[in-house]
Amino acid sequence: MLGNIIGIEGNIIYLKLGIELSKLQNIINLYVKMQDNDIEIIGEITEVNDDIAIINLIGEIINNKFVFGVMKKPAFSSEVSLISDENVKKIIGITNYQDDKDLYLGLSPIYKDVPIGIDINKFFSNHFAIFGSTGSGKSCSVARIFQNLFEKKSSIAYRASIFIFDAYGEYHNAFSELNKKNPNINFKTYTTNLHFSETEILRIPLWLLDVDDIALLLGAERHSQLPIIEKALKLVTIFGQDEELVLKHKNDIIARALLDIVSSGRPPVQIRDQILSVLTHYHTRELNPETEIFQPGYTRPLKQLFAIDASGKIREIELITSFIEGFLTDDLELSLPNGTFAYSLKDLKVAFEFALISEGVLKSDRIFDDSNILKVRLNSLITSNYNTYFDYPEYVTKAQYIKKLLTSHNGKKAQIINFNINYIDDRLAKTITKVYSKLLFNYSKELDKRASLPFHIILEEAHRYVQNDNDINLLGYNIFERITKEGRKYGVLLGLISQRPSELSETTLSQCSNFLIFKMLHPRDVSYIKEMLPSITNEIIKNLRILQPGVCMAFGLGFNVPSMVKFEMPNPEPESSSADISASWFINRQ
Repeated sequence: MLGNIIGIEGNIIYLKLGIELSKLQNIINLYVKMQDNDIEIIGEITEVNDDIAIINLIGEIINNKFVFGVMKKPAFSSEVSLISDENVKKIIGITNYQDDKDLYLGLSPIYKDVPIGIDINKFFSNHFAIFGSTGSGKSCSVARIFQNLFEKKSSIAYRASIFIFDAYGEYHNAFSELNKKNPNINFKTYTTNLHFSETEILRIPLWLLDVDDIALLLGAERHSQLPIIEKALKLVTIFGQDEELVLKHKNDIIARALLDIVSSGRPPVQIRDQILSVLTHYHTRELNPETEIFQPGYTRPLKQLFAIDASGKIREIELITSFIEGFLTDDLELSLPNGTFAYSLKDLKVAFEFALISEGVLKSDRIFDDSNILKVRLNSLITSNYNTYFDYPEYVTKAQYIKKLLTSHNGKKAQIINFNINYIDDRLAKTITKVYSKLLFNYSKELDKRASLPFHIILEEAHRYVQNDNDINLLGYNIFERITKEGRKYGVLLGLISQRPSELSETTLSQCSNFLIFKMLHPRDVSYIKEMLPSITNEIIKNLRILQPGVCMAFGLGFNVPSMVKFEMPNPEPESSSADISASWFINRQ
């Protein structure tokens, strides 16, 4: 017997130790059993002050199984003892991690040789987060988790689909050999490195993007910019069709813009200059400054009709108006692209040019400025190397594209699809992670059998992408927040890996149900974790600052109780080690 209970305060038990401390092993963080007749209550020793041990109640042994949570308090007469190794395994261990129920994580640093694992369904059916400061072991542990999963012998996670957005290109080394260990498991990687021919370049079919995606791609910030984007996408559907229909529609758009200028009430000189400016930039073979206007006895180009007489008026304004009105048509219908035809960034640029004047931006300087920003950004994208990522070589539907993502180079199912986004800036990286996440989410929603093909989206350096962005105000939603709130029922799950949890979206983090937290040093991050996660205890918080690399505090639905886990090093390791300064600095003088 370890001692006698002398006080009970909430879930805290005060135990008067009956054995000299010098004769005891270190008992902090060990589990104890408080037994009174047939009631077995389990607690964890969190502190020892003089000869008083403080015990935090965590659960009960019921029908020979551990159940988290305490319904009854132990009696003062309860017999208190350190629990046996057999009962330790009931609390934090797993029995058979080669089947499809449990997954081995690592060993307990408290109880020697006791393996700790997770209930696969409880862990991977929910969103999870992995936090830790630089060098704490996050990347190695992520690699170890998936190596353990896909190296199982008796059960093969063949239909798993893990999409990793790899901020530093770390994971290729860790997973590229999986197929050699298990021929049924395949790793596939895409890169943003345009000069690395050995890996397929990340490319997204532009026609699978919608208004919201284009708004993110072009960095839209105002609601007034969305109608321009929507109109441009609608025009792409027309401009990709029969040449005569395209011509008819372009003429209609230009004509309406010119008539708006004519009726603007501006001085004649301004009207003339603005119309000629529009016709210089936006014209067709039928409607341009050199278009010939036939009148009885002579023919003149359209630009000559804008001569201003001695009274300061445009003498031929009625003739100009009548000519322009001849290009108006009411039988043209527009609809947004539905992914059934391909178009390029250059096609979108042309559509964008005509959308600007079609939406009447010439009437408002502010709307013109807002819209022109998008035009400039689109031009910058087209003229930069980044245009390669949206230059898809062939037409594919959404379903065909998803299937191709999930197919390895040997034609078999790929279980891990890695996107190396190390070679693009943070703004485009954020956009790409959002576009892919939304694409996968929408695809899953459209499946006939809901959640029949689960997708796990793993975001390395998640604080760069999962933020409290302006998306809510601009689009009405943030895709990561939507996935964390709705994704579980469709089988779309997020895994957040971050060294700065305080920079993450609060809504997204609040929906996570499982956590692996490695050493954390920044006081704001520690405070944020404590504030955001009601399930975290003061004991866990105390441990975060002193954890060794590769050791984490694990808790959530996938664990019986909050547990300390020591991960084994992955084999092979990800390329996440720190720079070897001494090897770089020094040379051998011999």
